[in-house]
Amino acid sequence: MKEMNRRLEEKKEQVALKISLGAGILFVLVELLVAILSKSQAVLMDSVYDTSELVMILFSLKLVPLLYKPVSEKQPYGYSQVESLFIAIKGFVLVSVTVALIVNNVQIMFHGGRDVQFLPIAYFELFATVLGGAVMLILRRMNRLANSPILRTEIMEWTIDAVASFGMALAFFLPALIHHPWLERMLPYLDQVIAIFLSFFVLPLPIRAVVTAMRDIFLMAPEEETMRIIKEKCEPILTYYGLEEATYDVVRTGRKVWISIYILPMDEFISVTLYSKVQDLLEVSLAEEFNDFYIELLPDIL
Repeated sequence: MKEMNRRLEEKKEQVALKISLGAGILFVLVELLVAILSKSQAVLMDSVYDTSELVMILFSLKLVPLLYKPVSEKQPYGYSQVESLFIAIKGFVLVSVTVALIVNNVQIMFHGGRDVQFLPIAYFELFATVLGGAVMLILRRMNRLANSPILRTEIMEWTIDAVASFGMALAFFLPALIHHPWLERMLPYLDQVIAIFLSFFVLPLPIRAVVTAMRDIFLMAPEEETMRIIKEKCEPILTYYGLEEATYDVVRTGRKVWISIYILPMDEFISVTLYSKVQDLLEVSLAEEFNDFYIELLPDIL
């Protein structure tokens, strides 16, 4: 049964990535055409960013089958850390692309800016908002059961695209809606200002993805929020059974969380039956928050 569920989740994840890839290819082709015709740096920035995402999706499709292989003696953590490494590389690439585009737009501004056609860009960005929002909703629906870090990254990127495209559409409609001398003087720089603002808007997200992935790669404890959830789920059960002197050893590799709870025995005798019962209860409680985890309850023998 578990093997069947694993195969179903793997298939859903691959289908979701293919949907993201197909929508991304359509998006990038239209985006590049608009960027060339309008000479817009903001649209060009978006297209370069989205192209780098497409390359990463292709690698994701090759990576997913490995993530569903069972744990073995040779691979005690499976291939989960490969997923963390992939997310770190993907985040680093997106950070590098974004920083390079910021520098390029600053240089254009120092050279007097550039005149672009605003209305066609505004209408394109409205189309991009609808497409990005639709793909994001589809991926969120498909990721309900899989809870895949790779798909969560894809959902994050499509959400960014949808929000950023809507903001760009509003900005590019400004010249048609507002006629004022100060705005006319700003027009040659408007495209670059939007591109730089968009870059600073998206930059924290890939940086956060890199930091989280690096913590996983080096088997450091997850962020405080994850630790808080684990303790809130476990401590009431441990307290009820008088197992209060607990030490938590938690690591995360990709999508899987490994939880070891060490209990200081109250006397020289340890009840295996009690420990087994409590561990079963902990598994049920943690399953409400985590889809893929391993937990063990161990006596802390000094």
